[in-house]
This record gives sequence, C-alpha cells and structure tokens, in this order.
Amino acid sequence: MSLLLPAFDPCRCPLCGQPNACAMAGASAPGPCWCVRVNFSADLLAQLPEAARNKACICAACVAASEDNKPQGEDPSKGEAA
Repeated sequence: MSLLLPAFDPCRCPLCGQPNACAMAGASAPGPCWCVRVNFSADLLAQLPEAARNKACICAACVAASEDNKPQGEDPSKGEAA
C-alpha cells in the first residue's frame, strides 16, 4: 500500500511554484508568516487549487502581480470603482 503525497509543496507557491517564504511551512524563524500582514483579494484566492487552500502560502510576487492587475480607482472596501 502506498501513501498519497500532497500534490503541492507547502514551501512553494501553489500558483507559480516558486518558494513562498512561509514561516509556518518551513524551518525558518518562529513567528507569524509575512502573509498575515497582507490582504489577499478574493480573485487571487479563487485561483488556488482546492488541494492547496489553507495549506500553502501564495508567494509575495504573485500577491504583488495581482495588486498590479487591479483596475485603477477601485476601492476594495466598497467592492466597486471609485
């Protein structure tokens, strides 16, 4: 009988495959991950494969790229263009 391994590495971004620098997944310094100080858009989170949700951090580069692709003048608190 073989064990099933996850289809993702919790130390890698599930979107691009690059290291995600997750403090909670790796052997890095104890403490909260950098991602706890970041707001992830619903659109970005919707891109995650179901198997990786709540199990692997999106990397800072993918977060930044999603911010760069936001329409100008959008007010995220209102959910519509300003």
